[in-house]
Amino acid sequence: MELEQALHAARALVLADLAAGQVAQADIVSLVEDAVTHRRWWVEQWPDGAPYLAGLVAQDVQDALLEKYGRWPLCPVCTGDPHALDVEPELGPDPHWVCAKTAVAVAPVGFLGTPDADR
Repeated sequence: MELEQALHAARALVLADLAAGQVAQADIVSLVEDAVTHRRWWVEQWPDGAPYLAGLVAQDVQDALLEKYGRWPLCPVCTGDPHALDVEPELGPDPHWVCAKTAVAVAPVGFLGTPDADR
């Protein structure tokens, strides 16, 4: 996959998840752009890592949101103490949002809040 295509695909998937959670405001979209810019250098150094970009950008945005706004995305599986979902695998293709407490895969990155989220 061409590097720019992989970067744009990762950006689109993370933006889709932000939009599903209704948190795609301009300042948060800027965090996505920052993550994509950072990962552009990374994937230029390691082109074989292109399949991992979606998960890495999602984690980068999640980390940036935690510092500035709080946990995202919140787990829809558990009740009680709110906690964020994790991206698994941390470095691998086909990343999913997973509840670390129950080990339930909630949705692939890019498909939060969609009817076919368990695909």
